[in-house]
Amino acid sequence: MIQVRKSSDRGDANHGWLHSRHTFSFAEYHDPSHMGFSVLRVINEDQIEPGTGFGTHGHQDMEIISYVIDGALEHQDSMGNKTIIKPGEIQRMSAGTGVRHSEYNQSKQSKTHFLQIWIYPDTRGYVPSYGQMDFQSKLTNRNFILLVSKDGRDESITINQDADIYLGVMKSAHEFVHSVRSGRRVWIQMIKGTANVLGQPLGAGDGAAIAEEQAISINAEAGAEFLLFDMTA
Repeated sequence: MIQVRKSSDRGDANHGWLHSRHTFSFAEYHDPSHMGFSVLRVINEDQIEPGTGFGTHGHQDMEIISYVIDGALEHQDSMGNKTIIKPGEIQRMSAGTGVRHSEYNQSKQSKTHFLQIWIYPDTRGYVPSYGQMDFQSKLTNRNFILLVSKDGRDESITINQDADIYLGVMKSAHEFVHSVRSGRRVWIQMIKGTANVLGQPLGAGDGAAIAEEQAISINAEAGAEFLLFDMTA
C-alpha cells in the first residue's frame, strides 16, 4: 500500500530569510491528517537566504538530522560543537535531555538548501550527543547506501531509534527492489529528479508512505536523488 504526498500539497512558509516546505505539520502549518509517519515527525525542506539563519534555540527528546542539498550550513551548539555541514555530509544531533543550537548560512551570495528531519527517539532522557559523517566515498561504486541506523552497521551514523535511512543517488537509470521486514513502514522522500515507486511516479519534493509491503520496486531515472526511511511501525 502506497500513499503519495505531492510536493505541491506540502505546507508553505515564507519568512523572507527562510522559505520552508513542510511535509508534516510544523509550527503554524497544521494538518491533522499529516502529523508524521511511524517514528518520523518532521521533514522540512528549507532554503536560507545568504547571511541569515536560525538563532540559538532549544530542543529536547528528538533525533534531528540535517541533509544539505546545496550551499553550506554552519552549526553551533551547547555541547561545544561548531561545524559546517556541506553537500555529501549528514549531521545527527540527539537532543535528549536538552540542547541549544544555531544554524546559519554564512555565504554572502548563495542560499543554503537543506532537509531538516526529526525522528522520535526510542526512549526519553538520553544524554545529548552529536555526529557528522562524510558519505561521498561510499557512493563511489554504489548508488544506494545506508546513512543512518540504530546499530551503526556499514559505517552508518547512529541514531537512538530503530530507523534506517538510506540515500539513493542515481548516476544512470536504475531499477531495484528494497526488501522490508514484516511490520515495518517505509517513507521515501524525493530530493532531485524522478522515480517510479510501486507504480507511482514521484518527482522532486514528493514523498510516499508505504505500509504492508515486503518488497518495494524502485525505478529511478538518471540524476534522481532520494532518501528512504525504513522504520519500526
